[in-house]
Amino acid sequence: MKAPEPNRIRNLGIISHIDAGKTTVSERILFYTGETHKLGEVHEGTTVMDWMPQEQERGITITATSTACRWRDYWLNLIDTPGHIDFTIEVERSLRVLDGAIAIFSAVEGVQPQSESVWRQANRYAVPRICLINKLDRVGADVAATLKQMEERLGARPVLMQLPWGLEGEFRGVIDLLDAQALSFVESDQGATVESSEVPEELREAAARGREALVEAAADFDDAVMDDFIEGRPVTSERLRAALRRGTLACRLQPTFLGAALRNKGIQPLLDGVVAYLPSPLDTPPIKALDPNSDAPLELPNDPQGPLCALAFKVLADEGRKLTYLRLYSGRLAAGDMLFNSTRNGEDRLARLFLMHAHKRERIDEARAGDIVAATGLKDVLTGDTLCRREQPLLLAGLTLPEPVVSVAVEARAVEDREKLGPALEKLQWEDPTFRVREDAETGQTILTGMGELHLEVVVDRLNRDFGVQVKTGRPQVVYRETLTRAHRHREVFERDIDGRRHQGEVLLRLEPQARNTGLAIELAPSVAELPAEWRTLIEESLRQACRGGVRAGYPLIDLRVRVEEAPLIPGQTTDLGLRAALQRGFALAAREAAPTLLEPVMALELTVPSDYTGKVLGTLQQKRGQVEGMQSRGAVDVIRAQVPLVEMFGYMTELRSATKGRGTYTLEFSHFDQAPPETLRRFGW
Repeated sequence: MKAPEPNRIRNLGIISHIDAGKTTVSERILFYTGETHKLGEVHEGTTVMDWMPQEQERGITITATSTACRWRDYWLNLIDTPGHIDFTIEVERSLRVLDGAIAIFSAVEGVQPQSESVWRQANRYAVPRICLINKLDRVGADVAATLKQMEERLGARPVLMQLPWGLEGEFRGVIDLLDAQALSFVESDQGATVESSEVPEELREAAARGREALVEAAADFDDAVMDDFIEGRPVTSERLRAALRRGTLACRLQPTFLGAALRNKGIQPLLDGVVAYLPSPLDTPPIKALDPNSDAPLELPNDPQGPLCALAFKVLADEGRKLTYLRLYSGRLAAGDMLFNSTRNGEDRLARLFLMHAHKRERIDEARAGDIVAATGLKDVLTGDTLCRREQPLLLAGLTLPEPVVSVAVEARAVEDREKLGPALEKLQWEDPTFRVREDAETGQTILTGMGELHLEVVVDRLNRDFGVQVKTGRPQVVYRETLTRAHRHREVFERDIDGRRHQGEVLLRLEPQARNTGLAIELAPSVAELPAEWRTLIEESLRQACRGGVRAGYPLIDLRVRVEEAPLIPGQTTDLGLRAALQRGFALAAREAAPTLLEPVMALELTVPSDYTGKVLGTLQQKRGQVEGMQSRGAVDVIRAQVPLVEMFGYMTELRSATKGRGTYTLEFSHFDQAPPETLRRFGW
């Protein structure tokens, strides 16, 4: 396969709320680009991108899946991401390496909670986006309402590139505002043929107004277009595309397309929008890296002749071996290369390189800057690691990882399962940085911690199917946090003879509570900050370890500032062991005197219920200590936004179905930690 030119590459992802149509759009893209010859359907469990049995059975995307295809003379590296909040890490690590994204919204439900989450993630990485308002064939489809929600709830600037040609059951196609054409999609060949015709008489006035709004948006990014717009002169489609592309690359507007993916309508114009408005690797700013030897910042342009720099953004346990997904930002990579892992200061030899088509592989010999590929042979590489050459080490920023909030105890069913459980859990942790495993010191149980009930349910299912390990599980438990409610200063001196040697250490610590959701801060007084680097590292690592162990209930401490005011070193007497012991004992005693308390996770809840049942549902929320933040009517249904403690939400779907006769739905997303109620404190012996 001949490598495409960098300006002809588009690295893009598809992001949205669950059930907005991401995988359905992905399947149509693969079909219309000729990558597949049969349309797969989510509801039939036959899609290419949702290849895991757990995905096909549930009809949802669980893991981000990559593929590659061609549209016209462009090469598309496409990643289909999950929409469920439990698998948000898949969106996070995909957006970290992508150059652009398609954000999909349902024309019926509009902007939903996970739509907001993925939009914020894309903002964090400054990923340019185009949008698709999907499901225009559904009853209740409302383009104007969706656009308004995008502006109000996302702070977006959607620029409508098309008008709908009919709506709901009458949806026939779209009106292209740039070229003033009516586009319809032939049903007999599953929408593969796009027919263009004149704009219908009844839509010409609306199309003229729509194009004027489009020209006005483009004028903000091209002074010549602005002059023509003010003077009333016509502007060619090519000039408008160039201006809109500049606005898209700057993340200041989002060209917005219309369609009904399940009915095979609107996908080809969306693909044209991908190549017209989303960036190539050459359009992205140089990636920022550090020289780990000097901490000197560097900027690396997308150059195959530059120094090798790649980010491992995903690791899979594929038939027991690691399959590592890489994004190359600079340089070239070939099978057999020796790579330096600057994150872990180790080396690995790359065995083989692949282009991925969901879970199928296409072997390649070389990858260049701008490519997204998979590799085997990298035994010690994990998500977020930087790969480079030893002679020119480089280090990239890692990933922002959300904190898991639900845990469950598991135990092996049989002796043979017990032997396989540990290695299987280790492989699952390779894949998912939000999945944690620990052993309860008191009970000896293995505790799995994840982002939610569904996340842990999938993990347990995979233990059985993928690794042949059968386990018994307990009830899901909330993962709490501890914090302090008042400041305290404590001096600790440690002196002891161990194995015939005198160990000594001394510290003066001050612990201060901080505002909610500020995390953990460790400060060193000026005299301590002047200590050698190895002593400063020992101090910080010891204190972070102490915070992870908690004070009373064993949960990590947050919203806390720890200041090391003194740490005198006596030559010949102060030892690593002595200082570490003084730090850990001093911290534990100080924390106990600083009035520790427990924090519980609070979730952002959005309910969609028929108006007839709204009062009943609000009553159940009050019983669950829920705080309603707002309510909006959308025709015959009400959308309720509330904050509810996670501990109250286990099994809520059954309650909601009962209260609304099966017609209510909800989405749940972690919001913050807040003070646990007295009954919870009493349960933990506070």
